[in-house]
Amino acid sequence: MSLPNPTQEPELAASESARYYPMSRQSAALKRRAYLLLKRCIDVLGAAGGLLLLSPLMLVVALMIKLEDPRGRIFYHQTRIGKDERPFRMYKLRSMVSNAEELLEQLRARNEVSGAMFKMKEDPRVTRIGRFIRRTSIDELPQLWNVLRGEMSLVGPRPPLPTEVESYTAFEKRRLSVVPGCTGLWQVSGRSTIGFKEMVDLDLEYIRKRSTFYDLKIMIRTFRVMLGAKDAF
Repeated sequence: MSLPNPTQEPELAASESARYYPMSRQSAALKRRAYLLLKRCIDVLGAAGGLLLLSPLMLVVALMIKLEDPRGRIFYHQTRIGKDERPFRMYKLRSMVSNAEELLEQLRARNEVSGAMFKMKEDPRVTRIGRFIRRTSIDELPQLWNVLRGEMSLVGPRPPLPTEVESYTAFEKRRLSVVPGCTGLWQVSGRSTIGFKEMVDLDLEYIRKRSTFYDLKIMIRTFRVMLGAKDAF
């Protein structure tokens, strides 16, 4: 009778591992690719439809912005940091006075949120029409163009400013591993009432859980927040 070969067990384990685990990894990778493909389709259709349907509203708001401040531009663009720390130009309807960037340094000491962000509830740079479009998030509508270009998604972490990223830790930079979004878990969980650390935690939670169903759930919550938004500033 032949004795069992002690090397057979590890070989068998390796065979079993090769048989099952690569398939499991491959299945997860295929599932992730399918999700990203569907997410991009939803982004393109949603952004194109949104721009088409909301263009009359944006036209009216643009006229009001110009009437309040004829010297200023209607659209405002700002460099933001996207996926894998790539910079891009993000668009908004202008909600502040023309020299808002120049006045920022004078107001930094009055920042009302912690960490690498600047927020003020009673920001003196915000115009009258600006307060309305910020409260209703109408100022964010031009970002649908960024979605069409693939620089943003409908759902994802908020794209930060370059100056904010400069002070990020390696842990905080994990939120830059996905395409940023027009809305996200942070925006529907309290937005400006939530500090920077909590925002990072929410973004990483979204990255762990993200799926088509989860994205749709956040979009539905976004509409509810927009209808009764009181904390957007």
